[in-house]
Amino acid sequence: MSEYNNLLVETKGAVLIVRINRERALNALNLETVAELQQLFDSYRDNNSIVCVIVTGAGEKAFVAGADIKELADLDSSSGVDLAAKGQHLMMTIQDFPRPVIAAVNGFALGGGTELAMACDIRLASEKAKFGQPEVSLGLIPGYGGTQRLSRLVGRGKALQLILSGEMIGAAEAYRIGLADEVYSPEELMDKAVKLAELIGSKGPVAVTLAKESINRGLDVSLPKGCDLEKANFGSVCGSEDKNEGTRAFLDKRKAEFKGR
Repeated sequence: MSEYNNLLVETKGAVLIVRINRERALNALNLETVAELQQLFDSYRDNNSIVCVIVTGAGEKAFVAGADIKELADLDSSSGVDLAAKGQHLMMTIQDFPRPVIAAVNGFALGGGTELAMACDIRLASEKAKFGQPEVSLGLIPGYGGTQRLSRLVGRGKALQLILSGEMIGAAEAYRIGLADEVYSPEELMDKAVKLAELIGSKGPVAVTLAKESINRGLDVSLPKGCDLEKANFGSVCGSEDKNEGTRAFLDKRKAEFKGR
């Protein structure tokens, strides 16, 4: 029996697969689901047996088709800030998770769904996927980091166009503008996501973690400061057992056996 009401969690080797399981509600992110995702990512943060996480939606129709509209309808200014804070905290937790997180976007990714996908490190999309930030249609704006991450991913003008119009775009357009990193047939999507996760997991864990940190943190500072961060992390990884094993294995023409330290 799962400890979660709205998540299906399984492991495939060292890959953790998380399915948002509210299929009747198109996997909408209600407060309970946000709390469960927060609990899950917090609980796995220091679990070094996991090399990569894949987040997807249950069923064939939706990744996450937004937030729970009934919950949004009851918000006032104070409770709106509280809800946004919880959602943003979850998205930052995913962004800062020590191992890579892959979004396998298998259908509608609207509102909080696009925000969840953008918090992940890599976005693989089904050909049937649909992306959008339609909050203005409800008299709202994105609250889980959408105004910030979308502009960083696709540029100011395209982010303004998508958010101010509330329009929905398909997987091909999402790929064209850089919102999706790869597009696959619905039948291929999860296999491709698992293969990518396993490929990443075969590399040096310390190096993968520090490379992710260098990119994510470097985007928020100047280039010289980003290079300083890279320099410090390069020094850290050079002092790791993984680096010694990786370089020795290359010279010995054998497969490296990384220990994550």
